[in-house]
Order: sequence, then C-alpha cells, then structure tokens
Amino acid sequence: MKKDYKAHFIIGGLIVAAFALMWFGSRSTAEVSKTIADPSALAGLQTSTAPWPPELNHFSERLRAIGLPALTAEGAAIHIHQHLDLFIHGKPIVIPQNIGINTIPLVFAPIHVHDTTGIIHVESPTIQTFTLGQFFDIWGVRLTSDCVGGYCTDATSSSLKIFLNGTPYTGDPRTVALTSHQEIVVAYGTENELPKSIPSSYSFPPNY
Repeated sequence: MKKDYKAHFIIGGLIVAAFALMWFGSRSTAEVSKTIADPSALAGLQTSTAPWPPELNHFSERLRAIGLPALTAEGAAIHIHQHLDLFIHGKPIVIPQNIGINTIPLVFAPIHVHDTTGIIHVESPTIQTFTLGQFFDIWGVRLTSDCVGGYCTDATSSSLKIFLNGTPYTGDPRTVALTSHQEIVVAYGTENELPKSIPSSYSFPPNY
C-alpha cells in the first residue's frame, strides 16, 4: 500500500506546532521577569548605610518593575535555597526577616526570606532563573557592580567584592544566578577588612 507522505508531513507539522504553542504558552509568565541593569529608578530603593529593613512601601511597584508576580501563596514549581553572608568593613550585617513578604495583605515575592539566618527561599510557580539583583531589588537595597546600599567603591581602596561558594566572582553581581545550596558572600571594604576565612558553604537544615 502506498503511503501518503504528504499527509504524514502535515500531521507531523501540526503536532510540532501544538507542542510549541504549549511550551511557549507555559513560559509566558516566566519570560516577563527580568534583571534590570540599572536599579536606580526603582521606587523606595535604599542607598543609605546599613542596616536595611525590608522596604515595603514600594514593594509592589518594584515587583512590577522587575516583572515578578505578587503571590498569595508560595510557589511549588521550583523550591531551592541559598545562603547570603553580608559584610561591611569586616562586620557581619544581619539579613532581616520577611524580605519579600508583606504580611497585610499577605503577599510573597518568588524570592524571599523568612528569618534572620540569611537563608534565601526561591519558591516560584514557574521554573526559571532568578538572580541576586532581583533579590536585592525585592529587599529594596541598591546593588550594582560598585555599590551595596550607601557603600560604593571610593578613593580609600574600599570596594564591593562577591564570592560564590568561596570563589571570587568578578562579573556583574546583579546577574548572579541563584542556585540550590549556594553560599553567597557580599563584602564591602578594603582587602584587609575581608573576613579571614571566606565562607564557602552553609549547613542547611534537613529537607532544604
């Protein structure tokens, strides 16, 4: 029996098109998120000295600006954790609780913090890459290649340094992808003010 190759070709094309539509349709929510290059225009951004509380007065505006949803419950499509250590002139800065969480009304950012341990929670309804820049934007604290909050590279040899799992990172800190069980160190100061031992890992609680 002679096969109808043209019919098979058309049917195959329709199947491929259907899968493509499903794939790109499922990604449409994820693709609106972004790591903006210059956060200076974000509402409520803190450029003062530490400590920095979670900035909530303009929380929703910043979420919209970086294309992230305001969730009424934590997402489950991706659930990973990172740990952040922050040092200013050699002194550890406490990461405040409830970054990315507005309690009244209850709203979660896909990237948030529950307590003061420095553990970052990425809990999203869509599978995508989230970045360190987005986390600081949600917190409401300036982070650029030269500055964290009100601390910027200056003539006294103080500068911003980033370490990922103990290794120096020389790229744009805003574009650092958040990965599972990652240890992130953000340190501002001189070389002599760096911690004697840069943390390279963190002991996460069970089931994290």
